[in-house]
Amino acid sequence: MSNLETAPRARVCGGRDDVSAAPVHELLTGKRVPLGESTVVRRLLPNLGRRMVGAWCFVDHYGPDDIVDRPGMRVAPHPHIGLQTVSWLHAGEVTHRDSLGSLATVRPRELGLMTAGRAIAHSEESPLGHGPLLHGAQLWVALPDEHRHTEPHFQHHPVLPEVTAPGLRATVILGEWDGSRSPGSTYSPLLGADLTLTEGASVRAPLDPDFEYAVLAVSGAADVDGVRVEPGSMLYLGCGRRELPLYAATDSALLLLGGEPFAEELVMWWNFVGRSGEEIARARTEWMTGSGFGEVHGYHGARLPAPELPPVPLKPRGRAR
Repeated sequence: MSNLETAPRARVCGGRDDVSAAPVHELLTGKRVPLGESTVVRRLLPNLGRRMVGAWCFVDHYGPDDIVDRPGMRVAPHPHIGLQTVSWLHAGEVTHRDSLGSLATVRPRELGLMTAGRAIAHSEESPLGHGPLLHGAQLWVALPDEHRHTEPHFQHHPVLPEVTAPGLRATVILGEWDGSRSPGSTYSPLLGADLTLTEGASVRAPLDPDFEYAVLAVSGAADVDGVRVEPGSMLYLGCGRRELPLYAATDSALLLLGGEPFAEELVMWWNFVGRSGEEIARARTEWMTGSGFGEVHGYHGARLPAPELPPVPLKPRGRAR
């Protein structure tokens, strides 16, 4: 997953100062951003007033898009450091290639998890003969300092644990929820779960009061703690909750994202998550000079060039404006 903005702003993320220790309702709307040759995403994180939810630092929601006569997703090789990428689909297929030689096609409700660590490059594209629709989310998880230089690796988990209740089917993407744990590797306390609700369902989802949470609407219309959340929006909930009331006005799908508030301050620019402007500049130079990230084989097309760095120093600050 790449940030394809040609003039990306530096994002300052992390730190606990602006994390609400009490439950809140903060409705975030997505910014429409082009991705690749024909996909437009709704970017929910980073947002104007909210940079992170736990270690989750980047959330794009796209579709459902009719790609019958279109190439679908096509994101050329690009680099990452200091983060994990999560590919999550409700419709369609995405083929992942990376500079380690990994090759996998991720399908609906399968986990594609790439740990960039010290450095990796990858591409993503809809395969030839793809289905008619493309619908899903791409997310990043910031790695804490002690793990951000780990060796890069890729995991593909076609089968994930599920939690069921009347009117609810939940898939645990990352972390642990209601006694079920995802096989995906995590490096800080966090949760990602896909909640499918049938029309009229009313449930109370268990939460950890030490985590902060947000709920992204993928499809349908649902009330989250009494607030209507529709596709293209995400409700930030703060901390201090032990359960979350959910009501489905229609058949609905939600992403529940949470985690322990991320204490470290970060600099996030383009596809890099670091701790200083110097680190970001060094990663950009390595990508542009062809060192450090390896090569992605099998993608037919040129790799993405890095944008120019902004003229002002990149400095870490707080997690929200």
